[in-house]
Amino acid sequence: MELLKDIGLFKRASFINGAWLSAAAVFPVTNPATGRQIAEVADAGIAEAKQAIQAAKSAFSTWSSLTANERGCLLRRWFDLIILHQDDLARILTLEQGKPLVEAKGEISYGASFIDWFAEEGKRAYGDVIPMPSADKRLVTIKQAVGVVAAITPWNFPHAMIARKAAAALAAGCTFVVRPASQTPLSALAMAELAQRAGLPDGVFNVVVGTDARAIGEVLTGHPDVAKFTFTGSTAVGKALISQCAGTVKKVSMELGGNAPFIVFDDADLDAAVQGAIASKYRNAGQTCVCSNRIFVQEKIAEAFTNKFVNAVAALKVGDGLAPETTIGPLISPEAVTDVDRLVSSSLQGGAELLLGGARHPIGANFYQPTVVAKVSQDMPLAQQEIFGPVSPIITFKEEAEVLVMANDTDYGLAAYFYARDIGRIWRIAEGLEFGMVGINEGIISNAAAPFGGIKQSGNGREGSRYGLDDYMEIKYLCFGGLDK
Repeated sequence: MELLKDIGLFKRASFINGAWLSAAAVFPVTNPATGRQIAEVADAGIAEAKQAIQAAKSAFSTWSSLTANERGCLLRRWFDLIILHQDDLARILTLEQGKPLVEAKGEISYGASFIDWFAEEGKRAYGDVIPMPSADKRLVTIKQAVGVVAAITPWNFPHAMIARKAAAALAAGCTFVVRPASQTPLSALAMAELAQRAGLPDGVFNVVVGTDARAIGEVLTGHPDVAKFTFTGSTAVGKALISQCAGTVKKVSMELGGNAPFIVFDDADLDAAVQGAIASKYRNAGQTCVCSNRIFVQEKIAEAFTNKFVNAVAALKVGDGLAPETTIGPLISPEAVTDVDRLVSSSLQGGAELLLGGARHPIGANFYQPTVVAKVSQDMPLAQQEIFGPVSPIITFKEEAEVLVMANDTDYGLAAYFYARDIGRIWRIAEGLEFGMVGINEGIISNAAAPFGGIKQSGNGREGSRYGLDDYMEIKYLCFGGLDK
């Protein structure tokens, strides 16, 4: 951290109502690449979570009464400061999360793009005038902010997941309380520092950092003053949080687990497909909810694709994210490595064929070798479970109809990808895939202008785009009567 250009971004306490709160207890934050402690952070809990909600409630009336343009100007200042400090923010992110520094810089830019987008999109929260049912009535709808928004965000994108939610919420006129993952709190706190510098009023953006995830989560989901709850994380945890929100009938949006298919048809550009698969699968060491989880390759081109793909994976460089040559960083914890290794071992015991990797990496406890496994069947653990690591299972198929059934054979429906050239096939597969997002001849699909989200057990709601604003607003219907006199 001593190499930061602006050491003021290195914060180690919750940010509530414009103040940094100390605590009697602290918890360590470690670099997953080295295992070394990089910070001790004040450990907040139930009291601080309630305090943050009260601060957000108190700030709501003033914040929501600002014009959309006034809120947009403050968001734009926040965006400008994030871009100005991109290098420092990326370094903080890499130190606490592990991803290569180039990827970390990309995440900062990506997260900031949502703040930029919603600074403008907030001005377009239009209502409607409904044709009158009778001469004496006029019908109008308006959109208003839901109120206090609470969020829980994951460790794999500690900057972007907060920015994506907070930007829409604040642009809509909501106030915001977030509990970031305890593995990666420093990025969230740096964002809070820049929000304060940008002039966001006290209580509008609050960050509660603590290790008691269950207790803090129960406050955020159960508190009557929280109108909306949003979460990114596993499906199992998401289901529990939805249940906790039921008592107060909160508006909820969930971005949960995935099991993304990546389909390569025999008319695809193989070189482009290989590069798309590498980008989709191995970004963040495979620790993303939209990573390709199952690679389906048509039999005619399976050998050619697999050879090219294995060579490309073998060229990836594993190491500390701060090293300039690194393209694959560590997993978040030794437990994550164990989970990935178990999935690979179980599938190999079931008859899969190891083409590359397949073991822990010798450079550190949190590293796993980039891996490719062939002869995978639909019933193997690698095909059934979200991998969340640098492992690619390859499954062959014969016909278009067959692979569509195989791809959709999952409880999840977040992202899907396929490579093809025939225009008829492209439309059939795009419409037939049961997923909220589909990349067609493209391995990286998320951007601020497009709606991000899934179907089935991958969640509900959308982030980004004009649709993302609606998740933080309510439609109010106004009926004007007695107008014919």
